[in-house]
Amino acid sequence: MKDLKHLIYFEHLLQDAENQLIKEARHDGKICVAYTCENIPEPLLNLPGAFSARLRAPRTGSMEMSTYYMTSFLCEYSRALLERAIEGGFNFADCIITPDGCTMMNRAVENMELLKTMGKDKPKFFFQYMEIPMKADDNGLNLYVLQCKNHILKPLSENYGLDVSDAAIRKAVAEHNEVCRLIREIGDFRKEERPRITGYEFHIITLATYVAPKYLIVDKLRETLEELKTREPEPKFPFRARVALVGSEIDDPDFTKLIESCGAMVVADRYCFGSFPSREQIEILPGESAFDAICRHYLQWNQCARFMDGDKIDQRHNEVRKLVENFRADGVIYENMKFCEFWSYEKVLANHIFTNELHIPCCTIEKEYALGAAGQLRTRFQAFIESLEIKSIQGGK
Repeated sequence: MKDLKHLIYFEHLLQDAENQLIKEARHDGKICVAYTCENIPEPLLNLPGAFSARLRAPRTGSMEMSTYYMTSFLCEYSRALLERAIEGGFNFADCIITPDGCTMMNRAVENMELLKTMGKDKPKFFFQYMEIPMKADDNGLNLYVLQCKNHILKPLSENYGLDVSDAAIRKAVAEHNEVCRLIREIGDFRKEERPRITGYEFHIITLATYVAPKYLIVDKLRETLEELKTREPEPKFPFRARVALVGSEIDDPDFTKLIESCGAMVVADRYCFGSFPSREQIEILPGESAFDAICRHYLQWNQCARFMDGDKIDQRHNEVRKLVENFRADGVIYENMKFCEFWSYEKVLANHIFTNELHIPCCTIEKEYALGAAGQLRTRFQAFIESLEIKSIQGGK
């Protein structure tokens, strides 16, 4: 297929945590609100005068210092963020908001604060820690509303004077929804028999919307969508199988490239930094404030493995099943970051349900943050893809 016009541009945005668009937005006088997890509602971080940047640590090398403070038995993503913070890689942020989505991430940000890794010469800089409910019931919603008010709106208003009115929040929701609409329309091309976009390309584009100011990237998203409408797909489907990639934190497009180099196209992405469910548009109901709509939406659509109630567990599996059906995936790859507690449990349960109850082929893997054990993963993926081919030859048996 013909190369996408802006793909290299999007790739360059992912080379460093402080990319060119972040520098441009800060030069425009906007406040950079850093965050670490999908449990934080993005629109509230993108109020007029501010923009969000989800932290990641591209090109991670040694993690000796962070391992000293956090031990080698904690999630590598959280350690990589702490290591990058110690190196000064997040000094562009004007504040950071993190949830207690997991104790490891909480501990990483606490160490950032204790070690004074961020906020130098920024008297208004603040750290905020949100308590996230483990159930999506009325009590959980009330807690989430309170946490968003006290740990997002209040400090942004008091420290930086941001407008937190309903009109300002509605404007942020409109911007968020436009990005979501574009990403979903781009991603829908993966449903085609001969998709006109690869999983790797889509991963690049989606990831850029998390780490760059949305108002500076939306025009290129629109151009990319229009370009894809007339892009000619390959004459013959160039992959041996189609898979849905599900799991925890995946912010390295090379992981998707590895899967596709083994012969399986990633046609659906349900993971942290993915388009499902985080790029679902927010609906504001009649008579509902924009703030209440955001809180309701994030609690309703959130599919983090942190939620332990039965309805949420069933929702996670049903949504993956729908992705398999809608994107015509032949199987599912379930991933968890090494030492990730929640997704380690979820992966085992999901493997049983998909394999034995839903009869959908499932491959479970554990990966490091830096793609080190690529050889072992390649062997696992190749074996799984071969099994999908055999099943297809045998008529799905």
